[in-house]
Amino acid sequence: MFNARHASTTRLALALGLLAGTAVGVGAMALASPLGPRKASSKETALEASHLPPLLTVPGEDLELRFDSTCLAADADESGAGCEVSGTVIAREGSGGEPVELPLEPAGGGVLTTRVPTSLASAPRGFTYYAVLRAEPGGPVAAVPAGGAAAPYRSLPMSNTVGVDLGAHVFGVGVRKGARIAFAPWGSGPRSVGLESGPQQTPVGASSFDVDDAGTLTVLDEVNHRLLRWPDGVGVPSLTPVSVAGTIADLRVATDGSAYALETVASPGRGPLVRRFDADGRELETVETAERTASRIELGPEGPLVLAHPSHQWLPLYVDGAPAARSQQQAHGRTGQPVAAGREVVVLRRDREVRVALVTAEGVRRSWRITSDTPLAEVQLAEVRGPRAVIVVRAYSDLEDEFIVLVLDGKGVVSRFAVCPEDWAETAPLSRFRIAGSWLYRLGSSPAGAFVDRFDLEVR
Repeated sequence: MFNARHASTTRLALALGLLAGTAVGVGAMALASPLGPRKASSKETALEASHLPPLLTVPGEDLELRFDSTCLAADADESGAGCEVSGTVIAREGSGGEPVELPLEPAGGGVLTTRVPTSLASAPRGFTYYAVLRAEPGGPVAAVPAGGAAAPYRSLPMSNTVGVDLGAHVFGVGVRKGARIAFAPWGSGPRSVGLESGPQQTPVGASSFDVDDAGTLTVLDEVNHRLLRWPDGVGVPSLTPVSVAGTIADLRVATDGSAYALETVASPGRGPLVRRFDADGRELETVETAERTASRIELGPEGPLVLAHPSHQWLPLYVDGAPAARSQQQAHGRTGQPVAAGREVVVLRRDREVRVALVTAEGVRRSWRITSDTPLAEVQLAEVRGPRAVIVVRAYSDLEDEFIVLVLDGKGVVSRFAVCPEDWAETAPLSRFRIAGSWLYRLGSSPAGAFVDRFDLEVR
Protein backbone atom coordinates (compact mmCIF):
# COMPACT_ATOMS: atom_id res chain seq x y z
CA MET A 1 0.00 0.00 0.00
CA PHE A 2 1.42 3.38 -0.97
CA ASN A 3 1.25 6.52 1.08
CA ALA A 4 -0.17 9.28 -1.12
CA ARG A 5 1.30 12.03 1.05
CA HIS A 6 4.75 10.40 0.81
CA ALA A 7 4.41 10.25 -2.97
CA SER A 8 3.35 13.89 -3.14
CA THR A 9 6.27 14.93 -0.94
CA THR A 10 8.70 13.02 -3.14
CA ARG A 11 7.40 14.71 -6.29
CA LEU A 12 7.51 18.13 -4.69
CA ALA A 13 11.10 17.59 -3.59
CA LEU A 14 11.96 16.67 -7.17
CA ALA A 15 10.23 19.78 -8.48
CA LEU A 16 12.26 21.95 -6.15
CA GLY A 17 15.54 20.34 -7.19
CA LEU A 18 17.47 20.18 -10.43
CA LEU A 19 14.51 19.42 -12.64
CA ALA A 20 12.79 22.63 -11.70
CA GLY A 21 15.27 23.93 -14.23
CA THR A 22 12.71 24.78 -16.87
CA ALA A 23 12.33 27.85 -14.85
CA VAL A 24 15.70 28.42 -13.31
CA GLY A 25 18.59 28.24 -15.71
CA VAL A 26 21.14 25.70 -14.54
CA GLY A 27 24.47 25.33 -16.26
CA ALA A 28 27.29 22.99 -15.41
CA MET A 29 30.27 21.34 -16.96
CA ALA A 30 32.01 18.27 -15.66
CA LEU A 31 35.61 17.11 -15.90
CA ALA A 32 38.33 18.19 -18.26
CA SER A 33 36.86 18.43 -21.74
CA PRO A 34 35.56 21.80 -22.98
CA LEU A 35 33.24 19.92 -25.35
CA GLY A 36 31.28 17.92 -22.82
CA PRO A 37 31.33 15.79 -19.71
CA ARG A 38 32.97 12.41 -19.74
CA LYS A 39 33.72 9.80 -17.14
CA ALA A 40 36.97 10.42 -15.28
CA SER A 41 39.31 7.66 -14.27
CA SER A 42 40.38 7.45 -10.63
CA LYS A 43 43.76 8.94 -11.61
CA GLU A 44 42.36 12.11 -13.20
CA THR A 45 41.62 15.42 -11.55
CA ALA A 46 37.85 15.91 -11.57
CA LEU A 47 36.38 19.40 -12.05
CA GLU A 48 32.67 20.17 -11.91
CA ALA A 49 30.73 23.43 -11.81
CA SER A 50 27.14 24.63 -11.71
CA HIS A 51 25.75 28.03 -12.66
CA LEU A 52 22.40 29.84 -12.67
CA PRO A 53 22.41 32.23 -15.66
CA PRO A 54 20.34 35.45 -15.55
CA LEU A 55 18.44 34.65 -18.73
CA LEU A 56 16.02 37.59 -18.49
CA THR A 57 16.75 40.82 -16.63
CA VAL A 58 14.85 43.92 -15.53
CA PRO A 59 16.22 47.49 -15.35
CA GLY A 60 18.43 48.22 -12.37
CA GLU A 61 18.97 44.57 -11.50
CA ASP A 62 22.31 43.83 -9.85
CA LEU A 63 23.89 41.05 -11.90
CA GLU A 64 26.39 38.79 -10.22
CA LEU A 65 27.48 35.63 -11.99
CA ARG A 66 28.11 32.79 -9.53
CA PHE A 67 29.77 29.48 -10.31
CA ASP A 68 29.76 26.70 -7.70
CA SER A 69 32.72 24.45 -8.34
CA THR A 70 34.09 21.23 -6.93
CA CYS A 71 37.52 19.88 -7.72
CA LEU A 72 39.09 16.61 -6.60
CA ALA A 73 42.81 16.29 -7.19
CA ALA A 74 44.14 13.19 -8.93
CA ASP A 75 46.43 12.42 -6.00
CA ALA A 76 43.76 13.00 -3.35
CA ASP A 77 43.80 10.49 -0.52
CA GLU A 78 40.76 8.97 1.10
CA SER A 79 40.07 12.25 2.87
CA GLY A 80 39.01 13.67 -0.52
CA ALA A 81 41.43 16.58 -0.63
CA GLY A 82 40.30 19.15 -3.17
CA CYS A 83 42.19 21.39 -5.55
CA GLU A 84 41.97 25.11 -6.28
CA VAL A 85 39.77 26.41 -9.08
CA SER A 86 40.25 29.69 -10.94
CA GLY A 87 38.41 31.07 -13.91
CA THR A 88 37.40 33.85 -16.27
CA VAL A 89 34.11 34.86 -17.86
CA ILE A 90 34.27 35.88 -21.51
CA ALA A 91 31.38 38.27 -22.20
CA ARG A 92 30.24 40.25 -25.23
CA GLU A 93 27.63 42.95 -25.73
CA GLY A 94 24.93 41.31 -27.82
CA SER A 95 26.37 38.38 -29.70
CA GLY A 96 29.05 40.12 -31.73
CA GLY A 97 30.61 42.76 -29.52
CA GLU A 98 34.22 42.90 -28.46
CA PRO A 99 35.05 40.23 -25.86
CA VAL A 100 35.46 41.41 -22.28
CA GLU A 101 37.28 39.26 -19.74
CA LEU A 102 35.77 39.26 -16.25
CA PRO A 103 38.03 37.54 -13.70
CA LEU A 104 36.22 35.21 -11.31
CA GLU A 105 36.98 35.85 -7.66
CA PRO A 106 36.89 33.13 -4.98
CA ALA A 107 34.10 33.60 -2.45
CA GLY A 108 34.79 30.54 -0.30
CA GLY A 109 33.50 26.98 -0.45
CA GLY A 110 34.39 26.52 -4.12
CA VAL A 111 32.26 29.50 -5.15
CA LEU A 112 33.59 31.87 -7.85
CA THR A 113 31.82 35.15 -8.62
CA THR A 114 32.04 38.22 -10.81
CA ARG A 115 29.80 41.23 -11.27
CA VAL A 116 28.60 42.20 -14.71
CA PRO A 117 29.62 45.76 -15.64
CA THR A 118 26.73 48.19 -16.06
CA SER A 119 27.65 48.70 -19.70
CA LEU A 120 26.93 45.03 -20.36
CA ALA A 121 24.05 44.58 -17.93
CA SER A 122 22.16 47.54 -19.45
CA ALA A 123 23.00 46.83 -23.09
CA PRO A 124 19.81 47.07 -25.20
CA ARG A 125 20.55 43.75 -26.89
CA GLY A 126 21.76 42.06 -23.73
CA PHE A 127 25.00 40.13 -23.51
CA THR A 128 26.37 36.66 -24.16
CA TYR A 129 28.98 34.89 -22.08
CA TYR A 130 30.67 31.69 -21.08
CA ALA A 131 33.19 30.81 -18.41
CA VAL A 132 36.51 29.01 -18.58
CA LEU A 133 37.41 27.25 -15.33
CA ARG A 134 40.80 25.77 -14.49
CA ALA A 135 41.89 23.30 -11.84
CA GLU A 136 45.16 24.51 -10.37
CA PRO A 137 47.95 23.79 -10.78
CA GLY A 138 47.99 22.39 -14.29
CA GLY A 139 44.69 20.52 -14.03
CA PRO A 140 41.83 20.24 -16.51
CA VAL A 141 40.09 23.19 -18.14
CA ALA A 142 36.31 23.29 -18.51
CA ALA A 143 33.91 25.58 -20.38
CA VAL A 144 30.54 26.54 -18.87
CA PRO A 145 28.34 25.91 -20.78
CA ALA A 146 30.13 23.09 -22.54
CA GLY A 147 29.68 24.64 -26.00
CA GLY A 148 31.79 27.62 -24.92
CA ALA A 149 32.12 30.39 -27.50
CA ALA A 150 30.07 28.44 -30.04
CA ALA A 151 27.00 28.27 -27.77
CA PRO A 152 27.25 30.80 -24.94
CA TYR A 153 24.58 31.81 -22.46
CA ARG A 154 22.44 34.73 -23.60
CA SER A 155 21.07 37.27 -21.10
CA LEU A 156 18.44 39.68 -22.37
CA PRO A 157 16.70 42.75 -20.90
CA MET A 158 12.94 42.33 -20.79
CA SER A 159 10.93 44.76 -22.92
CA ASN A 160 7.25 45.25 -23.73
CA THR A 161 6.76 43.58 -20.37
CA VAL A 162 3.34 42.82 -18.89
CA GLY A 163 3.35 42.50 -15.11
CA VAL A 164 1.08 39.92 -13.46
CA ASP A 165 0.76 39.82 -9.66
CA LEU A 166 -0.77 36.55 -8.45
CA GLY A 167 -0.86 37.58 -4.81
CA ALA A 168 -1.22 34.80 -2.25
CA HIS A 169 -2.54 31.59 -3.77
CA VAL A 170 -5.53 30.16 -1.90
CA PHE A 171 -5.47 26.40 -2.34
CA GLY A 172 -8.79 24.83 -3.24
CA VAL A 173 -10.26 28.08 -4.60
CA GLY A 174 -10.75 28.53 -8.34
CA VAL A 175 -10.04 24.87 -9.03
CA ARG A 176 -11.42 23.65 -12.36
CA LYS A 177 -12.29 20.03 -13.14
CA GLY A 178 -11.60 18.97 -16.67
CA ALA A 179 -13.55 16.57 -18.85
CA ARG A 180 -12.16 13.04 -18.53
CA ILE A 181 -11.56 11.88 -22.09
CA ALA A 182 -9.37 8.81 -21.60
CA PHE A 183 -8.79 6.29 -18.82
CA ALA A 184 -6.77 3.09 -18.49
CA PRO A 185 -6.64 0.93 -15.33
CA TRP A 186 -3.32 -0.28 -14.01
CA GLY A 187 -2.31 -3.69 -15.34
CA SER A 188 -0.95 -5.52 -18.36
CA GLY A 189 -4.17 -6.17 -20.27
CA PRO A 190 -4.99 -4.71 -23.69
CA ARG A 191 -6.86 -1.76 -22.18
CA SER A 192 -4.49 -1.23 -19.25
CA VAL A 193 -1.34 0.72 -18.52
CA GLY A 194 1.56 -0.74 -16.56
CA LEU A 195 2.56 0.25 -13.04
CA GLU A 196 5.83 -0.39 -11.26
CA SER A 197 5.84 -0.36 -7.50
CA GLY A 198 7.50 -1.74 -4.42
CA PRO A 199 7.67 -1.33 -0.66
CA GLN A 200 8.38 2.27 0.40
CA GLN A 201 8.56 3.42 -3.22
CA THR A 202 6.52 5.91 -5.21
CA PRO A 203 4.53 4.11 -7.94
CA VAL A 204 5.64 4.79 -11.52
CA GLY A 205 3.51 4.44 -14.63
CA ALA A 206 2.22 6.17 -17.77
CA SER A 207 5.25 8.44 -17.69
CA SER A 208 4.29 10.82 -20.52
CA PHE A 209 1.77 11.59 -23.24
CA ASP A 210 1.14 13.76 -26.29
CA VAL A 211 -1.84 15.01 -28.27
CA ASP A 212 -2.04 16.11 -31.89
CA ASP A 213 -4.14 18.84 -33.48
CA ALA A 214 -6.87 16.30 -34.31
CA GLY A 215 -7.17 15.39 -30.63
CA THR A 216 -5.56 11.95 -30.86
CA LEU A 217 -4.03 11.03 -27.51
CA THR A 218 -0.89 8.95 -27.20
CA VAL A 219 0.20 7.69 -23.77
CA LEU A 220 3.58 6.10 -23.22
CA ASP A 221 3.15 2.84 -21.30
CA GLU A 222 6.82 2.32 -20.60
CA VAL A 223 6.22 -0.60 -18.20
CA ASN A 224 4.47 -2.68 -20.89
CA HIS A 225 6.75 -1.31 -23.66
CA ARG A 226 3.99 0.17 -25.81
CA LEU A 227 2.04 3.23 -26.86
CA LEU A 228 -1.68 3.54 -26.14
CA ARG A 229 -3.55 5.65 -28.69
CA TRP A 230 -7.07 7.06 -28.42
CA PRO A 231 -8.20 8.43 -31.82
CA ASP A 232 -9.98 11.72 -31.19
CA GLY A 233 -9.48 11.07 -27.50
CA VAL A 234 -12.39 8.61 -27.21
CA GLY A 235 -13.12 4.89 -27.28
CA VAL A 236 -10.80 1.96 -26.70
CA PRO A 237 -7.06 2.60 -27.18
CA SER A 238 -5.04 0.88 -29.86
CA LEU A 239 -1.74 -0.67 -28.81
CA THR A 240 1.60 -0.12 -30.56
CA PRO A 241 4.58 -2.08 -29.17
CA VAL A 242 7.82 -0.05 -28.91
CA SER A 243 11.26 -1.11 -27.74
CA VAL A 244 11.71 1.35 -24.89
CA ALA A 245 13.91 0.46 -21.93
CA GLY A 246 11.04 0.47 -19.46
CA THR A 247 12.23 3.45 -17.46
CA ILE A 248 10.58 6.85 -16.99
CA ALA A 249 10.59 8.65 -20.34
CA ASP A 250 9.18 11.77 -21.97
CA LEU A 251 7.24 11.51 -25.24
CA ARG A 252 6.59 13.62 -28.31
CA VAL A 253 4.70 12.56 -31.44
CA ALA A 254 5.40 14.15 -34.82
CA THR A 255 2.79 15.04 -37.44
CA ASP A 256 3.64 11.89 -39.45
CA GLY A 257 2.86 9.68 -36.45
CA SER A 258 6.47 8.93 -35.57
CA ALA A 259 7.30 9.10 -31.87
CA TYR A 260 10.35 10.21 -29.89
CA ALA A 261 10.89 8.79 -26.40
CA LEU A 262 13.46 10.47 -24.14
CA GLU A 263 14.58 7.96 -21.52
CA THR A 264 15.46 10.06 -18.50
CA VAL A 265 17.51 7.32 -16.79
CA ALA A 266 20.94 6.87 -18.38
CA SER A 267 23.50 4.09 -18.05
CA PRO A 268 26.60 4.92 -15.97
CA GLY A 269 28.94 7.19 -17.92
CA ARG A 270 26.42 7.69 -20.73
CA GLY A 271 23.85 10.31 -21.63
CA PRO A 272 20.11 9.56 -21.79
CA LEU A 273 18.90 7.99 -25.01
CA VAL A 274 16.23 9.27 -27.38
CA ARG A 275 14.57 6.49 -29.35
CA ARG A 276 12.68 7.26 -32.55
CA PHE A 277 9.86 5.00 -33.76
CA ASP A 278 7.74 5.12 -36.88
CA ALA A 279 3.94 5.17 -36.70
CA ASP A 280 3.89 1.34 -36.53
CA GLY A 281 6.37 1.20 -33.64
CA ARG A 282 9.46 0.14 -35.59
CA GLU A 283 12.61 1.63 -34.06
CA LEU A 284 14.31 3.86 -36.61
CA GLU A 285 17.31 5.08 -34.65
CA THR A 286 18.69 5.96 -31.23
CA VAL A 287 20.54 9.16 -30.34
CA GLU A 288 22.55 9.61 -27.15
CA THR A 289 22.12 13.02 -25.57
CA ALA A 290 25.25 15.01 -24.81
CA GLU A 291 24.79 15.67 -21.11
CA ARG A 292 24.23 13.54 -18.06
CA THR A 293 20.50 14.21 -17.72
CA ALA A 294 17.67 15.60 -19.82
CA SER A 295 14.25 16.53 -18.44
CA ARG A 296 12.20 17.24 -21.54
CA ILE A 297 11.97 16.65 -25.28
CA GLU A 298 10.27 19.00 -27.75
CA LEU A 299 9.85 19.03 -31.52
CA GLY A 300 11.24 22.27 -32.90
CA PRO A 301 11.11 23.68 -36.44
CA GLU A 302 14.34 21.85 -37.30
CA GLY A 303 13.73 18.65 -35.39
CA PRO A 304 13.73 17.31 -31.84
CA LEU A 305 15.57 19.02 -28.99
CA VAL A 306 16.13 18.10 -25.36
CA LEU A 307 16.35 20.34 -22.31
CA ALA A 308 19.72 19.16 -21.04
CA HIS A 309 21.34 19.33 -17.64
CA PRO A 310 23.65 20.48 -16.24
CA SER A 311 23.96 23.17 -18.95
CA HIS A 312 20.21 23.91 -18.96
CA GLN A 313 20.38 24.49 -22.68
CA TRP A 314 18.17 23.19 -25.45
CA LEU A 315 20.33 20.80 -27.48
CA PRO A 316 19.38 19.57 -30.97
CA LEU A 317 19.50 15.83 -31.57
CA TYR A 318 19.99 16.22 -35.32
CA VAL A 319 22.29 18.59 -37.20
CA ASP A 320 21.94 18.89 -40.97
CA GLY A 321 19.44 16.04 -40.89
CA ALA A 322 21.79 13.52 -39.27
CA PRO A 323 22.02 12.33 -35.65
CA ALA A 324 24.33 14.74 -33.84
CA ALA A 325 27.41 13.74 -31.90
CA ARG A 326 27.91 15.07 -28.38
CA SER A 327 30.16 17.94 -29.47
CA GLN A 328 27.71 18.93 -32.24
CA GLN A 329 24.79 19.05 -29.82
CA GLN A 330 26.68 21.24 -27.37
CA ALA A 331 28.03 23.53 -30.10
CA HIS A 332 24.40 24.23 -31.15
CA GLY A 333 23.00 24.69 -27.65
CA ARG A 334 20.46 27.47 -27.14
CA THR A 335 19.14 29.28 -24.08
CA GLY A 336 15.54 29.33 -25.31
CA GLN A 337 13.25 26.74 -26.83
CA PRO A 338 13.17 27.28 -30.61
CA VAL A 339 9.70 27.83 -32.06
CA ALA A 340 8.52 29.01 -35.47
CA ALA A 341 10.10 31.74 -37.63
CA GLY A 342 13.47 31.83 -35.87
CA ARG A 343 11.98 32.74 -32.50
CA GLU A 344 12.60 31.27 -29.07
CA VAL A 345 10.67 31.11 -25.82
CA VAL A 346 12.85 31.84 -22.79
CA VAL A 347 11.71 31.03 -19.26
CA LEU A 348 13.25 31.98 -15.94
CA ARG A 349 11.78 30.86 -12.63
CA ARG A 350 12.78 32.13 -9.22
CA ASP A 351 11.29 31.34 -5.84
CA ARG A 352 8.23 33.56 -6.25
CA GLU A 353 8.59 34.80 -9.80
CA VAL A 354 8.35 33.53 -13.37
CA ARG A 355 9.65 35.48 -16.37
CA VAL A 356 8.65 34.47 -19.89
CA ALA A 357 9.77 36.10 -23.14
CA LEU A 358 9.35 35.64 -26.86
CA VAL A 359 12.78 36.29 -28.33
CA THR A 360 14.17 36.91 -31.82
CA ALA A 361 17.72 37.51 -33.00
CA GLU A 362 17.19 41.21 -32.24
CA GLY A 363 16.09 40.63 -28.64
CA VAL A 364 12.89 40.37 -26.62
CA ARG A 365 9.70 40.99 -28.60
CA ARG A 366 7.16 40.42 -25.81
CA SER A 367 7.51 39.37 -22.19
CA TRP A 368 5.55 38.65 -19.04
CA ARG A 369 6.73 38.97 -15.46
CA ILE A 370 4.63 36.91 -13.04
CA THR A 371 5.10 37.49 -9.30
CA SER A 372 3.55 35.56 -6.43
CA ASP A 373 3.36 35.75 -2.65
CA THR A 374 3.24 31.93 -2.66
CA PRO A 375 6.37 29.95 -3.58
CA LEU A 376 6.45 28.60 -7.13
CA ALA A 377 8.05 25.35 -8.20
CA GLU A 378 8.49 23.99 -11.71
CA VAL A 379 7.01 25.56 -14.83
CA GLN A 380 5.26 22.65 -16.50
CA LEU A 381 4.34 24.53 -19.65
CA ALA A 382 5.12 27.92 -21.22
CA GLU A 383 3.90 28.47 -24.77
CA VAL A 384 3.49 31.69 -26.70
CA ARG A 385 0.81 31.48 -29.36
CA GLY A 386 0.14 34.61 -31.35
CA PRO A 387 -0.47 37.50 -28.96
CA ARG A 388 -1.05 35.20 -25.99
CA ALA A 389 1.00 33.07 -23.63
CA VAL A 390 -0.16 30.00 -21.71
CA ILE A 391 1.73 29.27 -18.49
CA VAL A 392 1.27 26.33 -16.12
CA VAL A 393 3.28 26.56 -12.89
CA ARG A 394 3.10 24.64 -9.64
CA ALA A 395 2.40 26.65 -6.46
CA TYR A 396 3.14 24.99 -3.14
CA SER A 397 3.12 25.32 0.62
CA ASP A 398 4.44 23.06 3.36
CA LEU A 399 1.24 21.00 3.17
CA GLU A 400 -0.16 21.14 -0.36
CA ASP A 401 0.38 22.09 -3.97
CA GLU A 402 -1.66 22.99 -7.05
CA PHE A 403 -1.05 23.99 -10.63
CA ILE A 404 -1.89 27.54 -11.65
CA VAL A 405 -3.00 27.90 -15.29
CA LEU A 406 -2.63 31.37 -16.80
CA VAL A 407 -3.68 32.66 -20.22
CA LEU A 408 -2.00 36.04 -20.74
CA ASP A 409 -2.06 38.69 -23.44
CA GLY A 410 -0.59 42.14 -23.94
CA LYS A 411 -2.73 43.62 -21.17
CA GLY A 412 -2.54 40.94 -18.51
CA VAL A 413 -4.61 37.94 -17.45
CA VAL A 414 -7.19 36.69 -19.95
CA SER A 415 -8.13 33.72 -17.78
CA ARG A 416 -6.81 31.98 -14.69
CA PHE A 417 -7.74 28.79 -12.88
CA ALA A 418 -6.19 26.11 -10.68
CA VAL A 419 -5.81 22.38 -11.33
CA CYS A 420 -5.35 19.75 -8.64
CA PRO A 421 -2.13 17.75 -9.14
CA GLU A 422 -3.71 14.26 -9.24
CA ASP A 423 -0.22 12.83 -9.76
CA TRP A 424 -0.43 9.66 -7.68
CA ALA A 425 2.06 7.85 -9.92
CA GLU A 426 5.41 9.30 -10.94
CA THR A 427 5.89 10.55 -14.50
CA ALA A 428 8.60 12.33 -16.45
CA PRO A 429 9.08 15.58 -14.52
CA LEU A 430 7.78 18.04 -17.14
CA SER A 431 5.25 15.93 -19.00
CA ARG A 432 1.90 16.56 -17.32
CA PHE A 433 0.41 19.23 -19.62
CA ARG A 434 0.03 19.63 -23.39
CA ILE A 435 -1.86 22.12 -25.59
CA ALA A 436 -3.74 21.41 -28.81
CA GLY A 437 -5.89 24.12 -30.33
CA SER A 438 -7.73 25.93 -27.56
CA TRP A 439 -7.60 22.94 -25.22
CA LEU A 440 -5.26 22.16 -22.35
CA TYR A 441 -4.67 18.47 -21.64
CA ARG A 442 -3.46 17.05 -18.34
CA LEU A 443 -2.04 13.57 -17.64
CA GLY A 444 -3.09 12.37 -14.20
CA SER A 445 -3.29 9.21 -12.13
CA SER A 446 -4.98 7.65 -9.13
CA PRO A 447 -4.77 4.26 -7.39
CA ALA A 448 -7.27 3.05 -10.01
CA GLY A 449 -5.36 4.00 -13.16
CA ALA A 450 -4.03 6.71 -15.47
CA PHE A 451 -6.21 9.25 -17.25
CA VAL A 452 -6.19 12.37 -19.42
CA ASP A 453 -8.41 15.35 -18.66
CA ARG A 454 -9.19 18.21 -21.03
CA PHE A 455 -9.71 21.86 -20.07
CA ASP A 456 -11.19 24.59 -22.24
CA LEU A 457 -8.81 27.57 -22.26
CA GLU A 458 -11.74 29.69 -23.50
CA VAL A 459 -9.55 31.31 -26.13
CA ARG A 460 -10.82 31.32 -29.70
